Amino acid sequence: MKPILTSIAAGSLLAALAIAQPVARYAVTDLGVVGGAGQPYLITNIGLVSGAAAATPGASMHAVLWYKGLKIDIGTPGLTGLNSAAYGINQFGQTVGAAQTSVPNSEDFCGFNALELPTSNTTCLPFLWQFGVMTKLPTLGGANGVANSINNRGVVAGWAESAAPDPNPACPVSQFEPVIWENGAIEKLPTFAGDHDGIAAQINDHGQVVGASGTCGAYNPNSGVYLVENHALLWENGVATDLGNLGGTGGIAGNHACAINNRGQVVGHSELTNDTTFHGFLWTKTSGMRDLGTLPGDFASLALGINDGGEVVGASLDANFNPRAVLWENDGQMADLNTLIPANSGLYLLLAESVNSSGQIIGLAVTSAGVVHGFLATPQ
Repeated sequence: MKPILTSIAAGSLLAALAIAQPVARYAVTDLGVVGGAGQPYLITNIGLVSGAAAATPGASMHAVLWYKGLKIDIGTPGLTGLNSAAYGINQFGQTVGAAQTSVPNSEDFCGFNALELPTSNTTCLPFLWQFGVMTKLPTLGGANGVANSINNRGVVAGWAESAAPDPNPACPVSQFEPVIWENGAIEKLPTFAGDHDGIAAQINDHGQVVGASGTCGAYNPNSGVYLVENHALLWENGVATDLGNLGGTGGIAGNHACAINNRGQVVGHSELTNDTTFHGFLWTKTSGMRDLGTLPGDFASLALGINDGGEVVGASLDANFNPRAVLWENDGQMADLNTLIPANSGLYLLLAESVNSSGQIIGLAVTSAGVVHGFLATPQ
């Protein structure tokens, strides 16, 4: 998934950076301005980072890669449209995402217009970028789609529109379903019984896929999709398994499986009883879904990434939905990442999105001037 937390309160953005803390465990690298809608999304085990950024305020957003201090725009010319984003990458540099084209379309399927990027009423298609070339991937017969993850075997996971209208007449887009692409061919994944729409968020090297299904709703700028996420799902060999929930049915943030490692451990977020709030979770086949809780005094949390060592990253949010980037270590202990970095880093870490096998973490941060940047935190 790709949360952007567009409603972060100004108080959080301008939070004091001088935090009482022990000796820093992470060095922080500033990845630069990402604009109002961009961010780093995934870091591979060799340190390749995929994401999106706008060069200047008000400019279009492009798919970008970061590597060892370099920032590479792969969204030019893209698929000839204005905006694009790179959501996934593998260790070979194969990159996937979504990019607008020049073909007219009234649906804002990728939400670029909703995110107040330069308006372009055109289709938004899933892409695979390799060897310097961006190639569009097929849909299920509809106009639009998104590629969200690619494993080291080159299999891609995401979601795509069919040619059918959504069963919900109020849905602003056509029906969309979770899919994988292998060798350029698309395969539909089943949704939970009774759910008409769904998304595949991440795929591991064994071909296990995680995501969510539910019903079409209004565009959610924090999740980036038109989905009320009722069921967190795991797909194995084309069969969907409902991972359960923490007591809620969908509610504020929904029930969603965001990431899976190569040990089959799954993280995401789920509603609590009566849909009053949501917490990050860790799911395993032997133990089921475990509530990861929040930082003391906080209201909600998100678990967004997990490495093969079992380290989990995400965010803890207060009652006003102001986030702090967090790390759950494999002993279950939760820490505010801002207490583990140098006090003079110049950044306040808002959201931790992905963690690799070396423990490197990427995500969103903010400067003392309230400008949103990407960050890379490297263990010392």
